[in-house]
Amino acid sequence: MQAFDPTLFASFDDAALVAADKAHYMHGYHVFDEHRANGSLNIAAGEGAYIYDTAGNRYLDAVGGMWCTNVGLGREEMVQAIAEQTRQLAYSNPFCDMANPRAIELSKKLAELAPGDLDHVFLTTGGSTAVDTAIRLVHYYQNCRGKRDKKQILTRFNAYHGSTYLGMSLGGKQADRPAEFDFLQDGIHHLSCPYYYRAPAGLSEADFLDALVREFEQKILELGADKVGAFISEPVFGSGGVIVPPEGYHRRMWEICQRHDVLYIADEVVTSFGRLGHFFASEAVFGVQPDIITTAKGLTSGYQPLGACIFSERIWAVIAEPEQGRCFTHGFTYSGHPVACAAALKNIEIIEREGLLAHADEVGRYLEERLQSLRDLPIVGDVRGRRFMACVEFVADQTSKALFPEALNIGEWVHLRAQKRGLLVRPMVHLNVMSPPLILTREQVDFMVEVLRESILETLEDLKLAGHW
Repeated sequence: MQAFDPTLFASFDDAALVAADKAHYMHGYHVFDEHRANGSLNIAAGEGAYIYDTAGNRYLDAVGGMWCTNVGLGREEMVQAIAEQTRQLAYSNPFCDMANPRAIELSKKLAELAPGDLDHVFLTTGGSTAVDTAIRLVHYYQNCRGKRDKKQILTRFNAYHGSTYLGMSLGGKQADRPAEFDFLQDGIHHLSCPYYYRAPAGLSEADFLDALVREFEQKILELGADKVGAFISEPVFGSGGVIVPPEGYHRRMWEICQRHDVLYIADEVVTSFGRLGHFFASEAVFGVQPDIITTAKGLTSGYQPLGACIFSERIWAVIAEPEQGRCFTHGFTYSGHPVACAAALKNIEIIEREGLLAHADEVGRYLEERLQSLRDLPIVGDVRGRRFMACVEFVADQTSKALFPEALNIGEWVHLRAQKRGLLVRPMVHLNVMSPPLILTREQVDFMVEVLRESILETLEDLKLAGHW
C-alpha cells in the first residue's frame, strides 16, 4: 500500500476547513444540528480500500465510498484513462444526432454484459437519473402501445430508488420522508417489504413469501392489469437495510409481471458490477430476466459520475417503430460524457482482467461467514447480506427484537467507536451497513469483524454506564 507524503496532510488548515464547511457546504442528508455541533470527517486521500482524513489518519473504508469504490481508489490506469480522454475530448453534445466513440463503445459493452435481449442503453449521470429515465421510458412505451392508462408503478416500503423528486417518491424508507418534504402520490403504490426478520412471530419463511406474492398480485388485480405499467425492485435492498428477500421472491414476482404484462425494472444501481459477484445480479443470482436494468455506482467505481438505463429489444421495437416520427424528448447535458465513459470502460477492463467478480464471490462468502460470529453479542439482532453487501442490526432485546429508541441512534454509537479504531461503517439508526471495495482481502475482512466486535462491546459498556441497558 502506497504511503502518502506527510506534507500532503500538513498542507490542510483543518480549522479553516471546518469553519468553511459549516458556513457554506450543505451536504446530502444534511443533519443540521449534528453538523453544526460536530462538523464533518474531511477525507483528503485514498488508496485501495483505505481513505485518509486531513490529519493523515487512515481508515479501512468498509462503506466503499457510497457503495461504489469497487476496484479501489488511487489506480493509476484509471487516472491515465481519464486524463487521456480529457486531453482528447473533454465534452461532447449527447443529444439528437451527436455521439462520441467512448459513449458508443460503452453502450455496446453494457449490452454485451447485460442479460438476455437488454441491448439498448440510455446513459445518464448517476443512479437517480437512471431511475427517472426508466420510469419515463415506461410511460413512453405504454403510450406508444396505445395503453395510456397503463402507468401505475408498484414498488416496496423500505426501498430506495434515488434522491430526485421521482426517485424519493418511488422509495419507501420512512426515514427519507420527513414532513418538510413533499412526494408524488398518484401513480405510485408501495407494497410490503420482504423483510423476514421483522415478519410476524411464528410465520414460516415460506408462508411469509406466499403472503408477499398474494399481496402483489392482488394489488395488480385491484388496480387493474390494464393500469399497471411496471414494478421496480432492488435485487437486494441497499439503503433500506441490506434486506435479502426470501428465496424465490424475485422469480415469483417476475412470473406475475409476465402474466399481467407488467414491465419488470431491476434497480441494480448497487448490486451490479461485482457487488454480488456478477456484472448484473438479476438473472445470474435471482433467475429473473428484467425488461429494464438501472445501474451506476460500480459502473465507474466512483471515479466519474455515470449511470445507465439498459432496456430490452421488446421495448425498443415499440418506441422506435419506423415511420412514426417520434422523438424521445429526454436527456441530460452530461449523458454519455466521454470522460465518464472512458472511466467506465477502463473500470470494466480492470474487473475482467483481475477476476474481481470471482474474488468478490469468494471473499464475499468469507465476509458473510465471519460476520455471523457477531450474533453472540447481546445487542446484535440480525446479521444479513449477500457477498459484499452486509448489515448488522442492533436490538435492545434479542428475543422480542425490540429496538433501541430511535433518538439514541445506536448505529452511530458503534460507528464512532469503530472509526477511532480505523474502520468506517455506515450508521443508519439501528444498523451498521457495509459495502467494501471488491479488492478486499481476507485479512481485511478479519480486521473489519474484529474491530466491529470490539466496538460493539465498548458500545454495550457505554450503554450500561449511560443507563440505556
